Amino acid sequence: MQNRTPTLDLAVIGGGASGFFCAIQYAEMLPTGHVAIFEKSSHCLQKVRVSGGGRCNVTNACFDPRELVKYYPRGSRELLAAFHRWQPEDMVAWFKRHGVILKTEPDGRVFPATDSSETIIACFFERARKCGVSLFQKHALTGIGPLEGGGFSLRFEGAVAPVHARAVCIATGSLKGSPLLHHLEALQQKIEPLVPSLFAFNVTDPRISDVAGVSHPDVVVRMDGSKIYQQGPLLITHRGFSGPAILRLSAWEARAMAEKNHHFPLILDWLPAVKRESLMARFAENRRDHGSKLVRNSAIPPVSRRLWERMVSCCGIDDSITWAQMSKTSTLMLADTLKSARFDVTGKTTNKDEFVTCGGVNRQSIDFRTMESRVTPGLYFTGECIDIDGITGGFNFQAAWTTAHIAATAIATRLFPK
Repeated sequence: MQNRTPTLDLAVIGGGASGFFCAIQYAEMLPTGHVAIFEKSSHCLQKVRVSGGGRCNVTNACFDPRELVKYYPRGSRELLAAFHRWQPEDMVAWFKRHGVILKTEPDGRVFPATDSSETIIACFFERARKCGVSLFQKHALTGIGPLEGGGFSLRFEGAVAPVHARAVCIATGSLKGSPLLHHLEALQQKIEPLVPSLFAFNVTDPRISDVAGVSHPDVVVRMDGSKIYQQGPLLITHRGFSGPAILRLSAWEARAMAEKNHHFPLILDWLPAVKRESLMARFAENRRDHGSKLVRNSAIPPVSRRLWERMVSCCGIDDSITWAQMSKTSTLMLADTLKSARFDVTGKTTNKDEFVTCGGVNRQSIDFRTMESRVTPGLYFTGECIDIDGITGGFNFQAAWTTAHIAATAIATRLFPK
């Protein structure tokens, strides 16, 4: 292949979301340009395929850049200006122009109306075909170096001759475990430590045993000793805790949790809308007005019956105890269990197909007006290989689309100035 391929205008390394979009955007701006995508595996757009349980959460209907950046634990400052150039509204319009109808769910997540990621994948493949983007699968990058006079020489696994490109965009997704790391370091590109983000917690505790599958609509969670907290729904799983509140906390505290090898105490408030004083008053009212009622049958909404029964039992309150028989010690223990429960997290659970990584190419080493490296001219970065990550809800894809658009625009302008 390399012997027949002329010098490329742009070589995109990575056939994922940002790689495809960067290549397509460049080709849309310069129909006569030469651009190719090189993907190390035999499959492209894998993360698009599995996103949202196969439905593909392409973006979020948050159209104010100042609000949008609040969903990014890392990169919010740099993304603010970037989102003024290409934001969710632009992405929705782009899909519409190319025949993909999207729908917005009540929580702001945006999906294709078909509820199938294959709709998005088909759109990208068709646009790449129509725009003349070349795609080379099973092409793992094994070497990259500057050419005298500008541009790069790229070597790929199994290839006889190198490929030459005037510009290169690294769009590989997470760099964790990637052989690209030593190539980037050889180009003097600084890499921030890579640790997991967006993961569930492994917890073994009698208070949540035998209640897997129970969801709770609103909790407040934080690491013990930290002032950073998250509020939202929680899901009890066979392994411990998951759900939006847990995933968001894992994102904002990604580095702190990694430093503790994902073993740390978690403080959980099951009733954030109820102050402790109000809760104690509720208990006193039950004792006064419903003294003959069994405590185990008196779940306080929105705590589910099954979860309440586990809590009561783990406080040492017998099934036959009524509110009138509740001791002061048991009452205080139940209040603590509801308002400041402590759980020991003993590891993380990550969906191997939908992982997100904190860390990557140092943000200060990239000019976010162009996505070009400040130390290696002609080298660009897009998507998750950069030290940028968002929480769940379509935010990571939006960062991929935005950085890809900016890079494509900058490369087209640089290579073919008007």
